[in-house]
Amino acid sequence: MKRKVITFCIIIICFLLQSTVFAELTFASIRPNLMIILTSALGFMRGKKTGMAVGFFSGILMDVFWGETLGFYALILTVIGYLNGSFKRLFYDEDIKLPLVLIAGSELVYGLVIYICFFMMQGDFHFFYYLIHLIMPELVYTILVTIVLYQILLYMNRKLEAEEQRSASKFV
Repeated sequence: MKRKVITFCIIIICFLLQSTVFAELTFASIRPNLMIILTSALGFMRGKKTGMAVGFFSGILMDVFWGETLGFYALILTVIGYLNGSFKRLFYDEDIKLPLVLIAGSELVYGLVIYICFFMMQGDFHFFYYLIHLIMPELVYTILVTIVLYQILLYMNRKLEAEEQRSASKFV
C-alpha cells in the first residue's frame, strides 16, 4: 500500500514539474517528457502491471489537462509502460545503459505516434522537419533529464524494496 501511495505522489510531482518548472525551462519550445521517463523507468523496475498503471494514470493526467481526446495519452503511455515492463528480467540497478536506451526508444515511439495522429492524419507530411526540429530535440532533452531523475527513482525503488523485504521477513 505504501508503494502505491508513493508512486501516486511521484506521478503527481512529475506532472506538476512538467507543467510548471519544465514549461519555463524550454529550449526552442522543447521540454522533457517526465511522464515518459516515469512510465518507462517504473515499468522496467517493477514490471508490466506497474508500468501499465503508471502509464495509464500519467496519461489520464495529460489527457485531462492538455489533451484533445480523453484516453489518447493514457493509451499511448499504458502501452509504453507495458512494453518497458517486458524488460524487467534484464533490469540491473547498476546498469544505466538499458534504462537510457528504453527511455529513448519510448520517447521516439511517443513522438512518432504523436506525429502520425496529430500531423500526418491531418495532411501534414513534413516528417523530416518534425523529426529534426521536434522529436530529436525532445528526445535529447528527455535523456539529459533522465540521467538525474532516474537516479532519484532508482534510490526510491531500492528503499521501498528494502522496506518490503524487512516487513516480509517479520511475517516469515
